[in-house]
Amino acid sequence: MSQTQALKVRVALFCILVGIVLAMVAVVTDFWAVLSPHMEHNNATCEAAHFGLWRICTTRVPVDDIEDKNCGAITLPGGNKNCSYFRHFNPGESSEIFEFTTQKEYSISAAAIAIFSLGFIIVGTICALLSFRKKRDYLLRPASMFYAFAGLCIFVSVEVMRQSVKRMIDSEDTVWIEYYYSWSFACACAAFVLLFLGGLALLLFSLPRMPQNPWESCMDAEPEH
Repeated sequence: MSQTQALKVRVALFCILVGIVLAMVAVVTDFWAVLSPHMEHNNATCEAAHFGLWRICTTRVPVDDIEDKNCGAITLPGGNKNCSYFRHFNPGESSEIFEFTTQKEYSISAAAIAIFSLGFIIVGTICALLSFRKKRDYLLRPASMFYAFAGLCIFVSVEVMRQSVKRMIDSEDTVWIEYYYSWSFACACAAFVLLFLGGLALLLFSLPRMPQNPWESCMDAEPEH
């Protein structure tokens, strides 16, 4: 592998590393979406919620304590915050509101696909490390494919979560009518872009040099180390 090609591979791996960090942050945090109810004059409390792949957190604050009358801010001062895992992940926890307002299959699917993504990341990282340790550059090609598959899985998980939020808001059983996607959702989207494009770039950069002249064959290219 030439120095120019090695430099391109390092840049692609750096982008992939950033994507891995963002994917891990998105999976373990609970700020994929923030939900808030409609503010009415007769409401005594404001109940906002945010959730991720594994649990939902609610915050209840008296309306009189809210200065700007914005119920969507989850970090409201003086609120009573309560976080619980979804019932299908932990039967001992209670999350009836979420279970009634959206199908649990959405949450299970998004979490399962995210786990598949982390599995692809682990296998791809093992291949990448082995390629550097033993100077086997050909292992970068399966590593790149694993990273690209991980990015696609994250994209599917993001889309499933988006459909889950939409179904929850459209449900007649929920009190939440306003929502926005928060920083965990943004981390997942950025992870998809970096892992998918970084994986494709790594695949292209790790391929052997193609013949540059009509009379040159692939067998004449420089051997890989």
